Amino acid sequence: MGTLTYDSKLTVAIDDRILAHLQVVIWGKLRRGEQFSFTWTDPDRAGMGRTSVWLSPNISLAFEYFGGRQPRLNPAWLEALAKSANSPAGLSIVDEPEPPAGA
Repeated sequence: MGTLTYDSKLTVAIDDRILAHLQVVIWGKLRRGEQFSFTWTDPDRAGMGRTSVWLSPNISLAFEYFGGRQPRLNPAWLEALAKSANSPAGLSIVDEPEPPAGA
């Protein structure tokens, strides 16, 4: 279980595999200077069910992983997350689709 820290103030625990996919999508958009929202659910936090933040190139983000190895990335999931990030609602964690045949 890794962590995503937003603006040095908000830290959320996210599974390493999910976090690795989010990092690729988020950094891709920020590298292009794009701003967007990111919403996730966190049923384990007392009284908190959903959190939304605004991501932009001038807000610090830190991705910290529990495991030492980079998870294998699923191109279909990266595409689904990117589609979500480009929607009016912004990025949200979508279910992982089956990887393409031969991947």
